[in-house]
Amino acid sequence: MEGREELWLSAEQHGGVTVVTIRGDLDIVSSGRFDDCLKQARVVSKRIILDLAGVDFMDTSALAVIVGHWKKLKAEDGTLILAGARYRYTKSLWITGLADRLPLYDTAELAIAAEEQGTADGPADAAADSAVADSPVADSAVAGEAAAAD
Repeated sequence: MEGREELWLSAEQHGGVTVVTIRGDLDIVSSGRFDDCLKQARVVSKRIILDLAGVDFMDTSALAVIVGHWKKLKAEDGTLILAGARYRYTKSLWITGLADRLPLYDTAELAIAAEEQGTADGPADAAADSAVADSPVADSAVAGEAAAAD
């Protein structure tokens, strides 16, 4: 696609947490690579920070990947943290309510510091957390359906 950024992914260990850095477009074309990267990161650590500062576009297929890995990490008593998400490029996180359910930091560095200090908690209300994970919107995203208009 003309004008679209190619996807660049990296995963680095910072103590007991893995930081997955994403640059470019997270879309239907790149969601398989994104999913594979998160699968590999989960093998190494159950504490994952997604550095979204370099994301220029995110569609609902990428959201489905994030929700799927969030659910798997929760089942494994793990943590998924968002960092650097810019509303303009990742608005599906807010439209679906996911940005309100996952810990969200302005930068990966702040997320790493919070995780190292043990303060990178998810939402205070575990029932609300569970409600979003089981909501039709989240399930639609996991199924790859359009949860929100792009």
